[in-house]
Amino acid sequence: LQFLKSDGAYDKVEVLPCDLGGGMHSFAPTQFDTFVDEQPFIECNTTRARLFHTVHGRDETPEAELFRLKVHRLLVKVKQLLGELDVPFWISSGTCLGFFRQCDVIPYTTDVDIGVFIKDYKPEIISAFSTHDIPLTHLFGKVEDSYELSFRDRDVKLDIFFFYEEDDHVWNGGTQARTGKKFKYTFPKFKLCWTEFLDIKLRIPCETEKYIEANYGSNWFQPIKRWDWKASPPNVEENGVWPVEEWPHVIKLFPLPES
Repeated sequence: LQFLKSDGAYDKVEVLPCDLGGGMHSFAPTQFDTFVDEQPFIECNTTRARLFHTVHGRDETPEAELFRLKVHRLLVKVKQLLGELDVPFWISSGTCLGFFRQCDVIPYTTDVDIGVFIKDYKPEIISAFSTHDIPLTHLFGKVEDSYELSFRDRDVKLDIFFFYEEDDHVWNGGTQARTGKKFKYTFPKFKLCWTEFLDIKLRIPCETEKYIEANYGSNWFQPIKRWDWKASPPNVEENGVWPVEEWPHVIKLFPLPES
């Protein structure tokens, strides 16, 4: 069985007894295609995480522990909702950095970041999240250029960055709401692998370190609490300005619904 030849993590499946012949019996998954053509699995580097926590400590305050629970709850929801829409995603930006560096969330952040290839975008994402108490708060760009969605799960922000594939790189865009300035973040091309993060099976870029270095530089092991999304990333560049007449369509801010 090929799926037993390498590390992996699989979602729960129903198993039924089966006859192997010759008086031998075993159990097999009813949805065997779950184990076919699975993306490779990369385990979090606990040795690196222990080193990070030894050098920099681990925030175990009640506030940090509560944030971990909120991130876990949100990622479970995101996986369920995007899975139902058949939209693959991966943890990105600070969420991916926390996984890679410390096998943990970064407790002084206030958001969850995920990436989606624009080819996998579906308009139903917005309604699926909004009808499950994760309302849309920001919409930037357009599907063909620098698209970005932000939602809010109570007091935790969820950013969905959409990635555009070019011949030798991929990129995602950003927009400054106040000025209409556009920004572009360039990454080396990557494939997706599975991992386990916060006890959830999630995707990450297989070339995780290259992905992290593109966004945070070679000094990614050092925690930085002051971060300017428009200037701090080494892979960011200005990418023009949205025409003023397009602002109503490419810069949308939505009030939170009353609870």
